[in-house]
Amino acid sequence: MGLSWNSTGRKLLDSDNLDYNSDFIINLAGNPNVGKSTIFNSLTGLHQHTGNWPGKTVSNASGITTFKNKNFLLIDIPGTYSIMSNSEEEEIARDHICFAKADATIVVLDATCLERNLNLVYQILEITPNVIVCINLIDEARKKGIIIDTKSLENILGVPVVSTIAKKKKTLTNLMKTVYSICNKEKTLSPNLVTYNPVIENCIQLMHKYIIKIIPKEKEYLARWISLKIIEGNTKIITSIEKNLNIKILNNEKITRILDEISCLLCNIDLSTDSFNQSIISSIMHSAEKACSSCVSYSENYNSTKTSRIDSILTSKKYGIPIMIVFLGLIFWLTITGANYPSELLSSFFTFIQDKLYIGCEFLRFPNWLTSLLVDGVYQTVSWIVSVMLPPMAIFFPLFTLLEDLGYLPRLAFNLDNCFRKSGTSGKQALTMCMGVTKWYFFLIK
Repeated sequence: MGLSWNSTGRKLLDSDNLDYNSDFIINLAGNPNVGKSTIFNSLTGLHQHTGNWPGKTVSNASGITTFKNKNFLLIDIPGTYSIMSNSEEEEIARDHICFAKADATIVVLDATCLERNLNLVYQILEITPNVIVCINLIDEARKKGIIIDTKSLENILGVPVVSTIAKKKKTLTNLMKTVYSICNKEKTLSPNLVTYNPVIENCIQLMHKYIIKIIPKEKEYLARWISLKIIEGNTKIITSIEKNLNIKILNNEKITRILDEISCLLCNIDLSTDSFNQSIISSIMHSAEKACSSCVSYSENYNSTKTSRIDSILTSKKYGIPIMIVFLGLIFWLTITGANYPSELLSSFFTFIQDKLYIGCEFLRFPNWLTSLLVDGVYQTVSWIVSVMLPPMAIFFPLFTLLEDLGYLPRLAFNLDNCFRKSGTSGKQALTMCMGVTKWYFFLIK
Protein backbone atom coordinates (compact mmCIF):
# COMPACT_ATOMS: atom_id res chain seq x y z
CA MET A 1 0.00 0.00 0.00
CA GLY A 2 1.48 3.35 -1.02
CA LEU A 3 1.07 6.78 0.42
CA SER A 4 -1.92 8.96 -0.25
CA TRP A 5 -2.42 12.54 0.85
CA ASN A 6 -5.30 14.23 2.56
CA SER A 7 -5.71 17.99 2.47
CA THR A 8 -7.78 18.12 5.66
CA GLY A 9 -6.38 20.88 7.91
CA ARG A 10 -6.02 20.11 11.59
CA LYS A 11 -5.92 22.58 14.47
CA LEU A 12 -2.91 22.18 16.72
CA LEU A 13 -2.98 24.14 19.96
CA ASP A 14 -1.30 22.12 22.69
CA SER A 15 -0.83 18.59 23.96
CA ASP A 16 -4.32 18.51 25.49
CA ASN A 17 -6.17 19.97 22.50
CA LEU A 18 -4.89 17.91 19.59
CA ASP A 19 -7.40 16.72 17.07
CA TYR A 20 -7.83 13.05 17.96
CA ASN A 21 -10.07 12.29 14.97
CA SER A 22 -6.93 10.97 13.30
CA ASP A 23 -6.00 7.34 14.00
CA PHE A 24 -2.45 8.07 15.14
CA ILE A 25 -0.41 11.10 16.17
CA ILE A 26 3.24 11.25 15.15
CA ASN A 27 5.90 13.73 16.27
CA LEU A 28 8.53 14.74 13.73
CA ALA A 29 11.72 15.87 15.49
CA GLY A 30 15.31 16.51 14.49
CA ASN A 31 18.16 18.98 14.18
CA PRO A 32 17.70 22.07 11.99
CA ASN A 33 18.67 21.67 8.33
CA VAL A 34 18.35 17.88 8.15
CA GLY A 35 15.39 17.85 5.73
CA LYS A 36 12.75 17.38 8.45
CA SER A 37 10.36 19.92 6.94
CA THR A 38 10.91 18.44 3.47
CA ILE A 39 9.86 15.02 4.78
CA PHE A 40 6.88 16.61 6.51
CA ASN A 41 5.77 18.40 3.34
CA SER A 42 6.32 15.28 1.21
CA LEU A 43 4.22 13.14 3.54
CA THR A 44 1.41 15.66 3.98
CA GLY A 45 1.37 16.84 0.37
CA LEU A 46 2.01 20.42 1.52
CA HIS A 47 -1.39 20.43 3.22
CA GLN A 48 -0.57 21.63 6.70
CA HIS A 49 -1.86 23.95 9.38
CA THR A 50 0.63 26.45 10.79
CA GLY A 51 0.41 28.51 13.95
CA ASN A 52 2.19 29.26 17.20
CA TRP A 53 2.65 27.11 20.27
CA PRO A 54 0.56 28.41 23.20
CA GLY A 55 2.18 31.49 24.70
CA LYS A 56 5.18 31.13 22.39
CA THR A 57 6.42 32.82 19.23
CA VAL A 58 7.89 29.59 17.82
CA SER A 59 5.78 28.34 14.92
CA ASN A 60 4.37 24.86 14.51
CA ALA A 61 2.87 22.89 11.66
CA SER A 62 0.59 19.85 11.51
CA GLY A 63 -0.76 17.83 8.63
CA ILE A 64 -2.40 14.55 7.68
CA THR A 65 -0.99 11.65 5.71
CA THR A 66 -2.93 8.46 4.97
CA PHE A 67 -1.26 5.04 4.90
CA LYS A 68 -3.02 1.66 4.74
CA ASN A 69 -6.37 3.37 5.30
CA LYS A 70 -5.16 4.96 8.54
CA ASN A 71 -4.85 8.72 9.10
CA PHE A 72 -1.61 9.90 10.68
CA LEU A 73 -1.49 13.39 12.16
CA LEU A 74 2.10 14.62 11.81
CA ILE A 75 3.34 17.30 14.22
CA ASP A 76 6.41 19.15 12.93
CA ILE A 77 8.31 19.99 16.13
CA PRO A 78 10.78 22.93 16.06
CA GLY A 79 14.24 21.86 14.91
CA THR A 80 16.73 21.62 17.77
CA TYR A 81 20.14 20.14 18.54
CA SER A 82 19.23 19.26 22.11
CA ILE A 83 16.28 19.03 24.51
CA MET A 84 18.16 20.13 27.62
CA SER A 85 16.18 23.40 27.85
CA ASN A 86 18.74 25.94 26.71
CA SER A 87 16.34 27.73 24.36
CA GLU A 88 12.65 28.18 23.67
CA GLU A 89 12.74 25.67 20.80
CA GLU A 90 14.37 23.02 23.01
CA GLU A 91 11.83 23.57 25.77
CA ILE A 92 8.90 23.23 23.36
CA ALA A 93 10.34 20.12 21.67
CA ARG A 94 11.06 18.43 25.01
CA ASP A 95 7.69 19.17 26.60
CA HIS A 96 5.74 18.12 23.51
CA ILE A 97 7.59 14.80 23.11
CA CYS A 98 7.38 14.16 26.86
CA PHE A 99 3.82 15.01 27.67
CA ALA A 100 1.78 15.10 24.44
CA LYS A 101 -0.18 11.93 23.69
CA ALA A 102 1.72 10.93 20.55
CA ASP A 103 1.90 7.33 19.33
CA ALA A 104 5.45 7.63 17.99
CA THR A 105 8.28 10.08 17.38
CA ILE A 106 10.28 10.17 14.18
CA VAL A 107 13.76 11.61 14.74
CA VAL A 108 15.27 12.81 11.46
CA LEU A 109 19.08 12.68 11.20
CA ASP A 110 21.56 13.97 8.63
CA ALA A 111 23.44 11.03 7.14
CA THR A 112 26.46 13.23 6.38
CA CYS A 113 27.06 14.09 10.07
CA LEU A 114 25.50 11.19 11.94
CA GLU A 115 27.50 11.44 15.16
CA ARG A 116 26.40 15.00 15.94
CA ASN A 117 22.74 14.07 15.27
CA LEU A 118 22.82 10.94 17.43
CA ASN A 119 23.16 13.12 20.55
CA LEU A 120 19.54 14.18 20.08
CA VAL A 121 18.42 10.59 19.53
CA TYR A 122 19.87 9.44 22.85
CA GLN A 123 18.24 12.38 24.64
CA ILE A 124 14.82 11.61 23.12
CA LEU A 125 15.14 7.90 23.92
CA GLU A 126 15.23 8.86 27.60
CA ILE A 127 11.76 10.43 27.42
CA THR A 128 9.92 8.11 25.00
CA PRO A 129 10.53 4.53 23.85
CA ASN A 130 8.41 4.84 20.68
CA VAL A 131 11.13 6.27 18.47
CA ILE A 132 11.83 5.70 14.77
CA VAL A 133 15.21 6.95 13.60
CA CYS A 134 15.04 8.35 10.07
CA ILE A 135 18.46 8.83 8.44
CA ASN A 136 17.81 11.40 5.72
CA LEU A 137 20.11 12.70 2.95
CA ILE A 138 21.45 9.20 2.45
CA ASP A 139 22.16 10.05 -1.19
CA GLU A 140 24.41 12.94 -0.16
CA ALA A 141 26.26 10.63 2.22
CA ARG A 142 26.91 8.14 -0.59
CA LYS A 143 28.29 10.90 -2.79
CA LYS A 144 30.77 11.73 -0.04
CA GLY A 145 31.72 8.08 0.38
CA ILE A 146 29.94 7.62 3.73
CA ILE A 147 28.39 4.18 4.22
CA ILE A 148 25.91 3.65 7.08
CA ASP A 149 24.94 0.18 8.30
CA THR A 150 21.34 0.82 9.40
CA LYS A 151 20.88 -2.71 10.78
CA SER A 152 23.93 -2.33 12.99
CA LEU A 153 22.69 1.07 14.22
CA GLU A 154 19.25 -0.43 14.86
CA ASN A 155 20.80 -3.09 17.10
CA ILE A 156 22.84 -0.47 18.96
CA LEU A 157 19.90 1.87 19.59
CA GLY A 158 17.23 -0.78 20.08
CA VAL A 159 14.74 1.11 17.87
CA PRO A 160 13.92 0.94 14.13
CA VAL A 161 16.25 2.80 11.76
CA VAL A 162 15.12 3.76 8.23
CA SER A 163 17.20 5.53 5.58
CA THR A 164 15.37 8.04 3.37
CA ILE A 165 15.74 10.54 0.57
CA ALA A 166 13.07 13.12 1.38
CA LYS A 167 12.11 13.74 -2.23
CA LYS A 168 11.79 10.04 -3.13
CA LYS A 169 8.36 8.62 -2.34
CA LYS A 170 9.60 5.02 -2.18
CA THR A 171 11.89 5.68 0.77
CA LEU A 172 9.09 7.54 2.58
CA THR A 173 6.81 4.55 2.03
CA ASN A 174 9.38 2.41 3.86
CA LEU A 175 9.37 4.97 6.67
CA MET A 176 5.58 4.89 6.93
CA LYS A 177 5.59 1.08 6.96
CA THR A 178 7.79 1.22 10.05
CA VAL A 179 5.64 3.93 11.66
CA TYR A 180 2.53 1.86 10.95
CA SER A 181 4.01 -1.24 12.57
CA ILE A 182 5.03 0.72 15.69
CA CYS A 183 1.64 2.41 16.06
CA ASN A 184 -0.18 -0.92 15.67
CA LYS A 185 2.06 -2.58 18.28
CA GLU A 186 3.46 -5.02 15.74
CA LYS A 187 6.93 -4.36 17.17
CA THR A 188 8.01 -4.19 20.80
CA LEU A 189 10.68 -1.55 21.31
CA SER A 190 13.45 -1.85 23.90
CA PRO A 191 15.65 1.25 23.55
CA ASN A 192 19.24 0.98 24.73
CA LEU A 193 19.71 4.02 26.93
CA VAL A 194 22.95 5.81 27.77
CA THR A 195 24.87 4.27 30.67
CA TYR A 196 26.36 6.91 32.94
CA ASN A 197 29.10 6.84 35.55
CA PRO A 198 28.41 3.91 37.99
CA VAL A 199 27.96 6.32 40.91
CA ILE A 200 25.51 8.42 38.89
CA GLU A 201 23.62 5.25 37.94
CA ASN A 202 23.34 4.35 41.64
CA CYS A 203 22.02 7.85 42.38
CA ILE A 204 19.44 7.54 39.60
CA GLN A 205 18.29 4.18 41.00
CA LEU A 206 17.86 5.66 44.48
CA MET A 207 15.60 8.40 43.14
CA HIS A 208 13.91 6.09 40.62
CA LYS A 209 12.54 3.81 43.36
CA TYR A 210 10.47 6.67 44.73
CA ILE A 211 9.59 8.50 41.51
CA ILE A 212 8.12 5.35 39.93
CA LYS A 213 5.57 5.28 42.76
CA ILE A 214 4.25 8.83 42.36
CA ILE A 215 4.00 9.33 38.59
CA PRO A 216 1.02 8.14 36.49
CA LYS A 217 1.29 4.55 35.33
CA GLU A 218 1.22 5.51 31.64
CA LYS A 219 4.27 7.74 32.21
CA GLU A 220 6.40 5.20 34.10
CA TYR A 221 8.96 5.23 31.31
CA LEU A 222 9.81 8.82 32.31
CA ALA A 223 10.82 7.83 35.86
CA ARG A 224 14.53 7.42 35.02
CA TRP A 225 14.68 10.74 33.15
CA ILE A 226 12.75 12.58 35.88
CA SER A 227 15.12 11.15 38.48
CA LEU A 228 18.09 12.42 36.50
CA LYS A 229 16.61 15.93 36.16
CA ILE A 230 15.84 16.11 39.88
CA ILE A 231 19.45 15.21 40.67
CA GLU A 232 20.64 17.81 38.15
CA GLY A 233 18.50 20.39 39.93
CA ASN A 234 17.05 21.81 36.73
CA THR A 235 14.22 23.86 38.26
CA LYS A 236 12.71 24.83 34.91
CA ILE A 237 12.29 21.23 33.78
CA ILE A 238 11.12 20.10 37.22
CA THR A 239 8.41 22.80 37.21
CA SER A 240 7.26 21.60 33.80
CA ILE A 241 7.14 18.00 35.07
CA GLU A 242 5.08 19.03 38.10
CA LYS A 243 2.64 20.95 35.93
CA ASN A 244 2.15 18.25 33.30
CA LEU A 245 2.12 15.17 35.56
CA ASN A 246 0.41 16.84 38.52
CA ILE A 247 2.98 15.64 41.06
CA LYS A 248 4.89 17.42 43.83
CA ILE A 249 8.69 17.47 43.55
CA LEU A 250 10.24 20.77 44.66
CA ASN A 251 8.80 20.74 48.19
CA ASN A 252 8.66 16.99 48.66
CA GLU A 253 10.30 15.93 51.96
CA LYS A 254 11.00 12.38 50.76
CA ILE A 255 12.76 13.65 47.63
CA THR A 256 14.75 16.13 49.75
CA ARG A 257 16.00 13.28 51.98
CA ILE A 258 16.96 11.20 48.94
CA LEU A 259 18.80 14.20 47.45
CA ASP A 260 20.79 14.58 50.68
CA GLU A 261 21.85 10.94 50.42
CA ILE A 262 22.73 11.41 46.75
CA SER A 263 24.78 14.53 47.55
CA CYS A 264 26.95 12.46 49.88
CA LEU A 265 27.53 9.87 47.15
CA LEU A 266 28.47 12.54 44.61
CA CYS A 267 30.79 14.30 47.06
CA ASN A 268 32.74 11.06 47.42
CA ILE A 269 33.75 11.34 43.76
CA ASP A 270 34.03 15.17 43.81
CA LEU A 271 31.08 15.80 41.48
CA SER A 272 29.60 19.30 41.77
CA THR A 273 26.42 20.40 39.94
CA ASP A 274 28.39 21.71 36.96
CA SER A 275 30.66 18.67 36.74
CA PHE A 276 27.62 16.40 37.14
CA ASN A 277 25.96 18.02 34.12
CA GLN A 278 29.21 17.81 32.17
CA SER A 279 29.49 14.12 33.01
CA ILE A 280 25.95 13.51 31.69
CA ILE A 281 26.70 15.36 28.44
CA SER A 282 30.04 13.55 28.04
CA SER A 283 28.34 10.17 28.45
CA ILE A 284 25.77 11.03 25.76
CA MET A 285 28.47 12.24 23.38
CA HIS A 286 30.59 9.15 24.05
CA SER A 287 27.62 6.88 23.31
CA ALA A 288 26.96 8.74 20.05
CA GLU A 289 30.62 8.50 19.07
CA LYS A 290 30.75 4.80 19.88
CA ALA A 291 27.54 4.08 17.94
CA CYS A 292 28.77 6.05 14.95
CA SER A 293 32.15 4.31 14.86
CA SER A 294 30.39 0.93 14.90
CA CYS A 295 27.97 1.54 12.04
CA VAL A 296 29.68 4.08 9.75
CA SER A 297 32.39 3.21 7.28
CA TYR A 298 34.01 5.09 4.43
CA SER A 299 34.62 4.15 0.82
CA GLU A 300 37.81 4.84 -1.10
CA ASN A 301 36.53 8.14 -2.48
CA TYR A 302 35.88 9.52 1.00
CA ASN A 303 38.17 12.35 1.95
CA SER A 304 37.82 13.74 5.45
CA THR A 305 41.24 15.39 5.47
CA LYS A 306 40.02 18.73 4.14
CA THR A 307 37.12 19.03 6.61
CA SER A 308 39.27 17.86 9.51
CA ARG A 309 41.97 20.40 8.71
CA ILE A 310 39.42 23.20 8.48
CA ASP A 311 37.89 22.17 11.83
CA SER A 312 41.30 21.90 13.48
CA ILE A 313 41.97 25.53 12.55
CA LEU A 314 38.56 27.21 12.87
CA THR A 315 37.68 25.57 16.21
CA SER A 316 41.12 25.35 17.77
CA LYS A 317 41.93 27.10 21.05
CA LYS A 318 44.85 28.91 19.42
CA TYR A 319 43.35 30.11 16.13
CA GLY A 320 39.57 29.78 16.56
CA ILE A 321 38.87 33.01 18.47
CA PRO A 322 41.28 35.24 16.45
CA ILE A 323 39.80 33.99 13.15
CA MET A 324 36.30 34.53 14.52
CA ILE A 325 37.16 38.12 15.49
CA VAL A 326 38.55 38.76 12.00
CA PHE A 327 35.41 37.31 10.34
CA LEU A 328 33.02 39.26 12.56
CA GLY A 329 35.09 42.42 12.24
CA LEU A 330 35.00 42.12 8.45
CA ILE A 331 31.23 41.57 8.47
CA PHE A 332 30.66 44.54 10.77
CA TRP A 333 32.89 46.74 8.62
CA LEU A 334 31.13 45.71 5.40
CA THR A 335 27.73 46.17 7.04
CA ILE A 336 28.42 49.54 8.62
CA THR A 337 30.49 51.07 5.83
CA GLY A 338 28.41 49.60 3.03
CA ALA A 339 25.13 50.61 4.62
CA ASN A 340 26.10 54.28 4.91
CA TYR A 341 25.63 54.92 1.19
CA PRO A 342 22.14 53.42 0.68
CA SER A 343 21.14 54.90 4.06
CA GLU A 344 22.05 58.39 2.86
CA LEU A 345 20.20 57.83 -0.43
CA LEU A 346 17.08 56.66 1.37
CA SER A 347 17.29 59.56 3.80
CA SER A 348 17.56 62.05 0.90
CA PHE A 349 14.65 60.37 -0.87
CA PHE A 350 12.43 60.47 2.22
CA THR A 351 13.38 64.13 2.84
CA PHE A 352 12.33 64.94 -0.72
CA ILE A 353 9.00 63.18 -0.15
CA GLN A 354 8.60 64.98 3.17
CA ASP A 355 8.91 68.39 1.48
CA LYS A 356 6.19 67.35 -0.96
CA LEU A 357 3.99 66.23 1.92
CA TYR A 358 4.34 69.66 3.54
CA ILE A 359 3.22 71.25 0.28
CA GLY A 360 0.29 68.80 0.04
CA CYS A 361 -0.80 69.48 3.60
CA GLU A 362 -0.61 73.23 2.99
CA PHE A 363 -2.61 72.85 -0.22
CA LEU A 364 -5.28 70.86 1.62
CA ARG A 365 -5.22 73.49 4.41
CA PHE A 366 -4.47 71.02 7.20
CA PRO A 367 -4.12 72.70 10.61
CA ASN A 368 -0.55 72.92 11.92
CA TRP A 369 -1.12 70.33 14.65
CA LEU A 370 -2.36 67.74 12.10
CA THR A 371 0.52 68.45 9.71
CA SER A 372 2.98 68.09 12.57
CA LEU A 373 1.35 64.84 13.71
CA LEU A 374 1.26 63.22 10.26
CA VAL A 375 4.51 64.49 8.72
CA ASP A 376 6.84 65.36 11.60
CA GLY A 377 5.50 62.52 13.70
CA VAL A 378 4.31 59.42 11.83
CA TYR A 379 6.05 59.86 8.47
CA GLN A 380 9.38 61.14 9.79
CA THR A 381 9.62 58.37 12.40
CA VAL A 382 8.84 55.58 9.93
CA SER A 383 11.17 57.00 7.25
CA TRP A 384 13.97 57.39 9.78
CA ILE A 385 13.66 53.78 10.95
CA VAL A 386 13.57 52.48 7.36
CA SER A 387 16.56 54.54 6.21
CA VAL A 388 18.60 53.56 9.26
CA MET A 389 17.68 49.87 9.66
CA LEU A 390 16.92 48.55 6.19
CA PRO A 391 20.40 48.98 4.59
CA PRO A 392 22.44 47.25 7.34
CA MET A 393 19.94 44.39 7.56
CA ALA A 394 19.97 44.00 3.78
CA ILE A 395 23.75 43.55 3.95
CA PHE A 396 24.13 41.76 7.29
CA PHE A 397 21.72 38.87 6.72
CA PRO A 398 23.03 37.83 3.27
CA LEU A 399 26.57 37.84 4.68
CA PHE A 400 25.55 35.60 7.58
CA THR A 401 23.57 33.39 5.19
CA LEU A 402 26.77 32.96 3.19
CA LEU A 403 28.67 32.00 6.35
CA GLU A 404 25.94 29.49 7.20
CA ASP A 405 26.11 27.93 3.74
CA LEU A 406 29.89 27.68 4.09
CA GLY A 407 29.43 25.88 7.41
CA TYR A 408 31.10 28.52 9.58
CA LEU A 409 28.15 29.46 11.83
CA PRO A 410 28.11 26.12 13.74
CA ARG A 411 31.84 26.56 14.31
CA LEU A 412 31.23 30.13 15.48
CA ALA A 413 28.61 28.85 17.93
CA PHE A 414 31.07 26.20 19.13
CA ASN A 415 33.79 28.78 19.77
CA LEU A 416 31.46 31.04 21.77
CA ASP A 417 29.50 28.34 23.58
CA ASN A 418 31.70 28.31 26.68
CA CYS A 419 31.49 32.09 27.09
CA PHE A 420 27.73 32.19 26.52
CA ARG A 421 27.08 29.35 28.97
CA LYS A 422 28.63 31.45 31.72
CA SER A 423 25.83 33.93 31.00
CA GLY A 424 23.16 31.25 31.17
CA THR A 425 22.67 30.73 27.43
CA SER A 426 24.37 28.88 24.55
CA GLY A 427 26.66 29.63 21.61
CA LYS A 428 23.68 29.57 19.26
CA GLN A 429 22.93 33.11 20.46
CA ALA A 430 25.99 34.38 18.56
CA LEU A 431 23.88 35.47 15.58
CA THR A 432 21.45 37.34 17.86
CA MET A 433 24.37 39.07 19.56
CA CYS A 434 25.91 40.17 16.26
CA MET A 435 22.57 41.45 14.99
CA GLY A 436 22.01 43.35 18.24
CA VAL A 437 25.46 44.95 18.09
CA THR A 438 24.81 46.11 14.52
CA LYS A 439 21.43 47.63 15.40
CA TRP A 440 22.85 49.30 18.51
CA TYR A 441 25.68 50.87 16.52
CA PHE A 442 23.39 52.31 13.87
CA PHE A 443 20.96 53.75 16.37
CA LEU A 444 23.89 55.25 18.24
CA ILE A 445 25.53 56.98 15.27
CA LYS A 446 22.27 58.16 13.76
